[in-house]
Amino acid sequence: MLGNVPARGACNAMTENKPFDFTRDLDLGVIGYSGLKQTGGVISEEWHSKLRGQYGPKVYREMSDGSSAIGAIQFVIESLVRGVEWRAEPADDTEEAKLQAAFVEECIEDMSQTWEDFISEVLSFLAYGWSYFEIVYKVRRGLDAEDSTLRSQYDDGKIGWRKFALRAQDSLDRWEFDPADNGLVGMHQVDYTTGRTAFIPIEKSLLFRTRTAKDNPEGRSIFRNAVNDYFYLKRISEIEAIGIERDMTGLVTMEVPIALLHPSASGSDLALRGSLEKMLGELKRDERDFALIPTELNPDGSPTGYKLKLLSTGGSRQIDTNAVKTYYRTSIFQSVIAQFLQLGVTGVGSFALASTATNLFAVALGTFIDTICSTFNRFAVSRLMSLNGVPPELWPYLVHGDLESQPLDEIGRYVTALATAGQLPEDEALQNKLLEIAKLPIPDSESKPEYKEPEEAKKKRKRHEHTNKRRIAAPLRQLGLPGSEK
Repeated sequence: MLGNVPARGACNAMTENKPFDFTRDLDLGVIGYSGLKQTGGVISEEWHSKLRGQYGPKVYREMSDGSSAIGAIQFVIESLVRGVEWRAEPADDTEEAKLQAAFVEECIEDMSQTWEDFISEVLSFLAYGWSYFEIVYKVRRGLDAEDSTLRSQYDDGKIGWRKFALRAQDSLDRWEFDPADNGLVGMHQVDYTTGRTAFIPIEKSLLFRTRTAKDNPEGRSIFRNAVNDYFYLKRISEIEAIGIERDMTGLVTMEVPIALLHPSASGSDLALRGSLEKMLGELKRDERDFALIPTELNPDGSPTGYKLKLLSTGGSRQIDTNAVKTYYRTSIFQSVIAQFLQLGVTGVGSFALASTATNLFAVALGTFIDTICSTFNRFAVSRLMSLNGVPPELWPYLVHGDLESQPLDEIGRYVTALATAGQLPEDEALQNKLLEIAKLPIPDSESKPEYKEPEEAKKKRKRHEHTNKRRIAAPLRQLGLPGSEK
């Protein structure tokens, strides 16, 4: 069976009847490949030709800036994530580990950009599928350092972060891959306005991706499934706007003598025709307040062939464009589980449905925040610790708080139920956590009054404990085991 086939090195060792030696016989090389479709660093995994290469970022930029639905989704995401608490946790409870955690938080606060702005730029990987940052370091030389790149709130000579500089998705020229194992080496960047180029190695970078299928550095946009819906909605809205304009203003038309439209018209007739066409165009664009044309009738009453009028449309349409637009807008929301944004707008929905939808959205968004945390810990924190000579067992790690706070009434009912059942421990940490959730001040341990359990709750707790004791003692008495005393 294939599962029983030993490694190539192991086969050689077994054939020669020699003991297997990992350092000598184990094949540490890479044999296969991920299957990523790329040529010269240009990835062609996208089947849609208008989303490949440099076209993809342009389309997603248009969707982000041109769609109110996608704009609402991005606004909600950024607002929620900006409100998340981030902190560095020590590797253990030792003083040295706590100092390293404090050092990471110092570096975050000491950057030339705020942490919230950095997270906001990281979130661009949701729309584009990926975001690439260059890690810019500095030596902490205090606020009085002459070199602005070395200025810091601290003067301890340690290496810190100066900033995490976004390398825009639309500046990507190509990727660089290692031919030996197909691993990512870095990003080639180009400024299409100035022609400047740069190569940012992966060792000095952070790459955030929504997906890692085939180890594709470009991931996959969360709006990929909404591309068709966006363009259909855009086109229908444009057609609807044109129809509304024609219903309200009509279509400017002008009758002219047939000689002006004849293929063999004279030069003067062609010039007159050109002047009339220009005038009609200016009327349509509101660049002209009047039209100067010949009279419709000659002095003898015969028609001159000139007549200016407005054509109006024939009233209502057979297709309800509002329903069609709502369908495509809902499809966009559903592609990222954000249909709760339409609750109340369409006149349907319930509180239970809204609660379920928002919970699903929060869970999905929480997975992306976890991705940000894990990527930052593995490639930013670890490199910073290594540069400062900190042993791996003391490396701290970044964690994030809850994405959304639980309703206080739900927490209150749960705590009340626990207290009634006699299961609420008299624990200071629990009380402080409840005060923190409610955003109430936490008293100092020295000045905090001693907790006194309400008399009614105390009686219920003792009755509950007595009942549990009897339930446990009954089978013990039957077995004649200790603890069965009445």
